[in-house]
Order: sequence, then structure tokens, then C-alpha cells
Amino acid sequence: MKFQIEHTNTFYYDNFVDQSMNHIRLKPRTDECQRLLAYRTEITPGSMTKEHIDLWGNHVETFFIPEKHEHLTLKTTSTVSIQKSPFIRMIECSDEMRTIFHSELFRRHYLAYLNETPYTFLYKEQIEEIFNEVGDASDPIRFSLRLMEYINQSIRYDTTTTQVNTKAYESWPLRSGVCQDYAHVMIGVLRSQGIPARYVSGYLYVGEDSALVGDAATHAWVEVMVPGIGWIGLDPTNNVEALEQHIRIGTGRDYADVSPLQGVYRGGGQNLDVKVSVTLLDQ
Repeated sequence: MKFQIEHTNTFYYDNFVDQSMNHIRLKPRTDECQRLLAYRTEITPGSMTKEHIDLWGNHVETFFIPEKHEHLTLKTTSTVSIQKSPFIRMIECSDEMRTIFHSELFRRHYLAYLNETPYTFLYKEQIEEIFNEVGDASDPIRFSLRLMEYINQSIRYDTTTTQVNTKAYESWPLRSGVCQDYAHVMIGVLRSQGIPARYVSGYLYVGEDSALVGDAATHAWVEVMVPGIGWIGLDPTNNVEALEQHIRIGTGRDYADVSPLQGVYRGGGQNLDVKVSVTLLDQ
């Protein structure tokens, strides 16, 4: 499937601001299943961008606007091709896989995705509550699928109950939230059982006949490391495997590693308007 994504962020400031330094993570990745065909960034007031790859393999663009301005518009346009077929439910967890899962070498290699973070932290009682409902984790693949389904059924999608800085231990008692909250809770439980899991930021194509639910801006889901297979995407917001309708931008330990927009400036308050369109170009 081939998509075009237009993502426009417009900042409106209460008064003139200057010395605006910004970092953006909005450039889709290229990997074995996804290919970035075209990408451009348009910034008003005009500014050049400098790109680097961060610790997690994400594209980061940096730009600086020294002069005074009342608003800032950042528009990115991407064309992406994705070829991916469902297969996680066909994977059988072999004895060799279990041996690797429990090996010290495996644990050390994926330690960054096994340690809890402020966003993924859950209290012991919360983990036990979820674990008791989901059941045995001796088969990490089946456990991950059951956990995804349980979180999907337990949390109500609501854009008004949580904020961008809400942590997993805070959102779980509410039983409501957005894709970021679903992902952080699922990651917290997976890591507690020794299953490497990472946070994915991207876009979700929601067609006219689709039952998928996602944010109007960027979407979030989870990837689980399966020995011999690699990272497998699971979307607890929709209880589906992340396939061709999931367009990957970045991965990290949690939201903080893949935040799409980060910046500082000198001046007063601001309001942000976000518009995202994902268009199917070719199946």
C-alpha cells in the first residue's frame, strides 16, 4: 500500500517571540517492510533544517528561528510504501525461543526495552491485577496477544481524560485514555514479565470502511521482540497487529523518546493547531 501524509503544525503565540530552537521527529522510517519514497519539510518563517539520527534510530530535524515572529507553521509531506502481512498468530513459541528469552545475553542486549521508565511505570498491585486476568506468560507471544486484547477491552478511548504527560500508573485506574496510554500500560506489563517492548509513534490510515480508532494527529502502538523473528507491532488501541495501515515514524522506550515536536523560545504563551491527512494512493 502507498500513502501520502500531510502533517501541519501551526503555533500561535500570545505576542512576538524569538530565539526559537526546535527538534522534530516526523520523518517516517525506512526498513524491511516500509519504504520512504519522498519527504519534505516546509517552515514559516523560513528556516533551514539540520538532520541527524538519534540513539534509537529515529530521524531528528533541528531548526532555529532567531527573529521575532507571531506564529510558526511546520508542514511535512511524506510518501510511504508499506508491504506487510499478518503472521504473529501463526508463530509457535519453540523451546529454542524460550531459551533465548530467558538468556542473560538476550536480557543485556535489550535491557533498554526491559527497564521501566517514568511513562511506563505501574505499581506492583496494578501489574498483578492485570497479570491475574491475562494469565501465564511462559509463552511470550500468546501472552502479548492476550494482554493486547485485555487492555483494549479494559480501557475506553477518550481524548478528554488524560494529558500528554500522563503516566501508565495514572491512566490505568481511569480505564480511559488515548493510544499513548494504551501503549504505555501494555509496555509496562510486558517489561515486568521480561518481554522486551518498545513504543512506536506513527500515523494510522483510517479508511471510510475501517473500524480502526486513532488520534487525529499521530498514533502510538507497541512492538514486541520475538527471537528469530524481530520486532512485531501490536496496536492495543484497536486490538490488531500493526500492518500496512500503520505508518512508522519512530521507536523508543516511551513517548519521551519519540515526541514529534520539542522546542524552546523566548516569549509568552502559545496555542497549537494540528492537521493531519493520510491519503491512500495505491493498494
